[in-house]
Amino acid sequence: MSNRLSREKINHLSRLILNHLLKSDQVEFLDEPNEIRLSIVRSIEEELRLYDTLDKKAVEKIRAQKKPIEEGSREWEILYRKYYNEELAKLGKVVD
Repeated sequence: MSNRLSREKINHLSRLILNHLLKSDQVEFLDEPNEIRLSIVRSIEEELRLYDTLDKKAVEKIRAQKKPIEEGSREWEILYRKYYNEELAKLGKVVD
């Protein structure tokens, strides 16, 4: 359940976000647009790394169960969601 996006997709998203901000009259830019876009790219990458870490922690918790749980099973999916959301909550992230 990786959250990987291609470099191309991340760049595309950063341009969309920047263009949206450039159209807003409520945003004042203190740096060059490309520097802001690169900052957006770094933020997206950092967030994706965080979610990959949470994914690994959730999977590790499932594998640590005494009873083997088959990946892809309903039980596995329920536990994955539970453990993933617990890790999100520890970080103060919104859990659905």
